[in-house]
Amino acid sequence: MIDNYKYWHEQLPYALLGYRTTPRTSTGATPYMLVYGTEAIIPVEVEIPSLRIIQEAELDDTEWIRKRYEELALIDEKWMIVVSHGQLYQQRMARAFKKHIRTRVFQIGQLVLKRIFPNQEEYKRKFAPSWQGPYMVRKVPSRGVVVLAEMDGQEWPREINSDANKRSYV
Repeated sequence: MIDNYKYWHEQLPYALLGYRTTPRTSTGATPYMLVYGTEAIIPVEVEIPSLRIIQEAELDDTEWIRKRYEELALIDEKWMIVVSHGQLYQQRMARAFKKHIRTRVFQIGQLVLKRIFPNQEEYKRKFAPSWQGPYMVRKVPSRGVVVLAEMDGQEWPREINSDANKRSYV
């Protein structure tokens, strides 16, 4: 390996080959297989033939073509396996994400504080408070959404996500 940063472009093909021939966790397949429908032959297999290379080298042209047609017919099956693997991966990631989520459930009449987001005009940079209020929960139309009202009874015009609120103990 060359330590000089000026020759990175000479090592790029090797890095790309490694990236394209390594199975991804999300799909369970290599990017090369997803594009071309078959696994890549790595340079080491050309020098030291593997069983796969030896079997393909001993085929005549008609049998090689027949084998390629069979592989093309199996591409849809491989894609279905990759899609189902991807869906299972997404479910695992969603389950891992939801494990750390605490749902906040509010009742009508409860006092809450509302988060001040950077895009709001009430935002006063990083040393200002992050929460404003207290406000009273006026309605809970659905889970995860609340309608707030000021302490004088004036209701907010929009619903607010309950993640942007926290209970006030004032």
